[in-house]
Amino acid sequence: MEKFTTLTGVAAPMPIVNVDTDMIIPKDYLKTIKRTGLGKGLFSEMRYNEDGSENPDFVLNKPAYRNASILIAGDNFGCGSSREHAPWALLDFGIRCVISTSFADIFYNNCFKNGILPIRVSPDELDRLMDDASRGANATLTVDLEAQEIRGPDGGIIKFEVEPFKRHCLLNGLDDIGLTLEKAPAITEFEKSYFESRPWA
Repeated sequence: MEKFTTLTGVAAPMPIVNVDTDMIIPKDYLKTIKRTGLGKGLFSEMRYNEDGSENPDFVLNKPAYRNASILIAGDNFGCGSSREHAPWALLDFGIRCVISTSFADIFYNNCFKNGILPIRVSPDELDRLMDDASRGANATLTVDLEAQEIRGPDGGIIKFEVEPFKRHCLLNGLDDIGLTLEKAPAITEFEKSYFESRPWA
């Protein structure tokens, strides 16, 4: 998993509450178990018209936000079904950080396991960030996980909290497999001593 330390990028404003995982990646895209290629389906029911053409009014289709790496979203982001394809689609599109006042628990945890940083802020702080994001590509945000702060284009700082274990995993690029592999020497040593003491096993 790619490490997350400091991210500076364009933030796209999406002031919609209760964005569920079916809106993030519709069920039509769930046939694959690959983590790549899902970016084209991200928010597809809002991004595309019925004829397949782009909806010019959708935020990620606007020139200023086509390369957004941060999403500023409304309350209760990621609710609905537990599909892990939702963070896969965000990541494949290029979104590495989602900021909201609240997240659905399963989506929130899935983000950390896939290299995305979900940040909870207060309603007032979200309003400030929405205002920053509404300025387009000329105004970027910096998200510093080590310092646990968001720095705005005008020098303002918003502090945030992340559980220490989740923060450690993101800073070091450790998913569940990576965490296990960190213990590989101890596992190997245990297996060696186990079989030496139990040759019949």
